[in-house]
Amino acid sequence: MDKHSDQKRAVQYLYPPVDPFDQRMVSVGQGHKIYVEQCGNPGGIPVVVMHGGPGGGCSPAMRRYFDPDVYRVVLFDQRGCGRSRPHASVTDNTTWHLVADIETIRRELDIETWLTFGGSWGATLSLIYAQAHPDRVRQLVLRGVFLMTRAELDWFYGGGAGKFWPETWQRFVSLIPPDERNDIISAYHRRLFSGDLQLEIRYGRAWSAWENALASIHSSGTSGEGPGEYARAFARLENHYFINGGFLESDDQIVSHMDRIAHIPGVIVQGRYDMICPPTSAWRLAEHWPAAELKMIRNAGHALSEPGISLELVRVMDRIAEAEA
Repeated sequence: MDKHSDQKRAVQYLYPPVDPFDQRMVSVGQGHKIYVEQCGNPGGIPVVVMHGGPGGGCSPAMRRYFDPDVYRVVLFDQRGCGRSRPHASVTDNTTWHLVADIETIRRELDIETWLTFGGSWGATLSLIYAQAHPDRVRQLVLRGVFLMTRAELDWFYGGGAGKFWPETWQRFVSLIPPDERNDIISAYHRRLFSGDLQLEIRYGRAWSAWENALASIHSSGTSGEGPGEYARAFARLENHYFINGGFLESDDQIVSHMDRIAHIPGVIVQGRYDMICPPTSAWRLAEHWPAAELKMIRNAGHALSEPGISLELVRVMDRIAEAEA
């Protein structure tokens, strides 16, 4: 079955597109305004969706994993992302600012507790938010687990994933002089924050292309070239977080703090052949989380749109809805 057939199969699992019943900009301090939208049932089960990146943004497709008659779905663009302003700003933009922003949104919408739903960096942020505010999280649903550790960054930016995709890796590192390739994140950082717009766009596209090329199990090792300004913004924000270790206090902070949320139910949906966030992180997390259920999806990579991942996430959300009815 080809890639396009699989994409059509993925769509059939999802709920029909719905329009937001509420869209607003929320002031969160330090000059930042966050785009927030709500869709589904205003009186339904609240769930907040954490998008990936860092540097991505929420999209209409993310609304489709939830029964709109049952869930009150809250989506937002993190600082610097999407429709939030100032666009692409890394000033006063850390993990802890984002955690505070999520709490600001929760209070703004008068929600007592909610579920969190996130993949990749969205899974990271869900876990950190839950550990900071365990009394506000009813359940976590995670996909493509990323624990923000040096080992994971070394895998993806130090040549580990490149051993499976040598030709794609070569395109990515070829823009960096050989004497700088021992630290690709820092080398790209110097160029992404050079102050030369055209240089930043060039390296932003290369940074984004490396990640996008490995997202799907059906990848050919290449990806389409997106708009230059989007690629630049995404790459700068992601690189800003990675060069600062996610602004965490220790390298393995998430796992070491799992005792704070060990009692909160969770489901981890992980692609078996995820090249960006290898399954070992999901396995480690599950080992330290007694209340979690790990679902390893065969024939799936990293992308939210992978058919097996889409199907399982819809099943999980439907099951939670039935349990809460």
